[in-house]
Amino acid sequence: MTTPEISRFPVPKLADLPEDIRARILAVEEKSGFIPNVFLTLAHRPEEFRAFFAYHDALMDKPGDLTKAEREMIVVATSAANQCQYCVIAHGAILRVRAKNPLIADQIAANYRKADITPRQKAMLDFAMKVSARAQEVGETDFGALAEHGFSQEDIWDIAAISAFFGLSNRLANVTSMRPNDEFYMIGRQ
Repeated sequence: MTTPEISRFPVPKLADLPEDIRARILAVEEKSGFIPNVFLTLAHRPEEFRAFFAYHDALMDKPGDLTKAEREMIVVATSAANQCQYCVIAHGAILRVRAKNPLIADQIAANYRKADITPRQKAMLDFAMKVSARAQEVGETDFGALAEHGFSQEDIWDIAAISAFFGLSNRLANVTSMRPNDEFYMIGRQ
């Protein structure tokens, strides 16, 4: 059996990458024990790699009222709606770890409305899904519903930005046929 390609576009060798990108990839490998295929796939275009991960980090690694697990819930729900296998599998693994719950990612990917989440988290995901599919319809009613659950204007921006950013990510992953690493499937399940 041959190993499937991780992308339909060329994947550069680590040794051929600019030093800053190579260093980032090696740091991720050291921390996780493997190199997530998104890093290798996006390294095909170094300037875009840098911009993508700078915005990713600004959204996903910042302090704020949204927990890191809630940020991952947004990614998993919107990625499932966008039929992005890579992001559902990869961020599902991260969500399981951050939520310390082996079931939550599968529940959210299948149908977040039936998942074991709080009403506040459901409202958050309702809004994220609207941003993902029908952002032109977002209005004051949506902001009011989120405010009733204690979300600030900054939280609402974060929810919208994560949903929008991962819309871009989902589309790139689908166009490149980015394959999820096998390692992701078991992370956080036991």
